[in-house]
Amino acid sequence: MRTFTSYLRVIFILTIVFILAEYFIDSGNVPAFIKYPQVSLFLALFAILLIGLEVMIAAMNSLTKALSPEKALEEKENEFAWFKNIIDKLTDSAPLEKEEEIVMDHNYDGIQELDNNLPPWWKYGFYASILFAIIYMVRFEILGADNQYVELEKEVVAATLAIEEYKKTAKDLIDAETAVLLTEASDLKAGEGVYNTMCIACHRVDGGGGIGPNLTDEYWILGGGIKNIFNTISEGGRSGKGMVAWKQSLKPSEIQQVASYVISLSGSNPVDGKDPEGDLWSSESEVIE
Repeated sequence: MRTFTSYLRVIFILTIVFILAEYFIDSGNVPAFIKYPQVSLFLALFAILLIGLEVMIAAMNSLTKALSPEKALEEKENEFAWFKNIIDKLTDSAPLEKEEEIVMDHNYDGIQELDNNLPPWWKYGFYASILFAIIYMVRFEILGADNQYVELEKEVVAATLAIEEYKKTAKDLIDAETAVLLTEASDLKAGEGVYNTMCIACHRVDGGGGIGPNLTDEYWILGGGIKNIFNTISEGGRSGKGMVAWKQSLKPSEIQQVASYVISLSGSNPVDGKDPEGDLWSSESEVIE
């Protein structure tokens, strides 16, 4: 039992040291013992020291028992005394040798009944349940606190708002419905880089069109505006004769940037531009073609 207690003591002390290290050392999201190897070294040396001390104490106890058998026997008898005391206090039952004093007069087919007190653990549990019921009734029935269904509804609403807020700043959660026109020079420059890598083979450097349509006029085969252009780049053009879907090669943020760059080419009127194709697009629509 003492050996087991010693192990628990070592684990407890090491846990406290680890918690203190994590509390006082600012290591961000990475545990201190990983980010700072010196902390791991300190914990290892400290553990070796503790284990060494416990081994010495255990050896001294074994030597004491060997030199004094009577003391060892006494310690063994008292080893679980604390546990027995707890059980006695929780059950409050009469010891076996005193049961005759609490035997009740009646019997059933030779079976007699003892007049033991109710176990304290049962009484305290009963009192605690009464107290809980009173608090519960006052809180929910009188003060009108939110029940589980109302709490769930509020959490769902809060989570939905948090998701929508997160989507505004999470670049790569953009889709055709949430895409917006970018006008910052840095975004247009990034979009131009993607365009020059992926698009000039079919649409020319100036957007005037080659194999693909002219991107500088106001006519669009699959709809104009940032949302439609985003969707066309992401999902591809017309089946069998349109451009491929770029969603596997480009991130949503990159698609939004190149779509914004394409819109910035509008009205540039390059030399030898391809004739208009598709329908005239006068203004951006929320409806994706």
